[in-house]
Amino acid sequence: MMDGLMQGPDRDAVKVWEKQNASRFDKIMLKTKTVAVEAKDDGLYVSFEGEGAPTEPVKYDMILQSAGRAPNGNKIGADKAGVIVGERGFIPVDAQMRTNVPHIFAIGDIVGQPMLAHKAVHEAHVAAEVAAGEAQGKPELARAAFDATVIPGVAYTHPEVAWVGYTEAQAKAEGKKVETAKFPWAASGRAIANGADYGFTKLIFDAETHRVIGGTIVGPSAGDMIGEVCLAIEMGADAVDIGKTIHPHPTLGETVGMAAEVAHGSCTDVPPARKK
Repeated sequence: MMDGLMQGPDRDAVKVWEKQNASRFDKIMLKTKTVAVEAKDDGLYVSFEGEGAPTEPVKYDMILQSAGRAPNGNKIGADKAGVIVGERGFIPVDAQMRTNVPHIFAIGDIVGQPMLAHKAVHEAHVAAEVAAGEAQGKPELARAAFDATVIPGVAYTHPEVAWVGYTEAQAKAEGKKVETAKFPWAASGRAIANGADYGFTKLIFDAETHRVIGGTIVGPSAGDMIGEVCLAIEMGADAVDIGKTIHPHPTLGETVGMAAEVAHGSCTDVPPARKK
């Protein structure tokens, strides 16, 4: 129904996935929704509406349906415990994961976006530490709070697409001045050997502070590599910090360091950018 696949990352990252997978699909219909399915003896007839919709129902042998998720805060009797539940079914919490009832905590999908397991785990750590600290009289634990600067996202497709922090699109929408550095995997020996020279690693830097505020990686193991960018953002690292960190060679992970070198203007693995 949307105007593009994978709404989280920048379009240049999604285009890589599309190019690598175009041959696998007969047709991808954007801005289109399914409105009816009729099962007949010879197949399943599907009707569509929207920009890319065929005028007549299309026959298929099989349908894989992916359903969305809805918060179930209104279905667990939270109100009986005095816990406030929002109109959409989410339960509001503070930085310590407390609901409006001080001794009741909530974590994970039910407290809101993003609905990701790695976010839920860190929220759970906070809730457990606060509860245990109060129960055991340990104020150092009771002061714990969920204060993540960024939360990464990963599309576990082939190739993988991983992103964290600001994207170019988000920065543009917010009018934030950024500097972008991209290292093409066509210049990575490991990526070439792995048949993944189509990928890239991109870092986004604040134009004023020069600190890294976002990153996108496309290719095999992108989800395994994005954690370094998360750490760099949390630590307030700049291009020199990342580029001067020695990465093992030959690896895909070193493309993060090389992207930082591109930003710094010291990368010897790609041709220098033309001076404006």
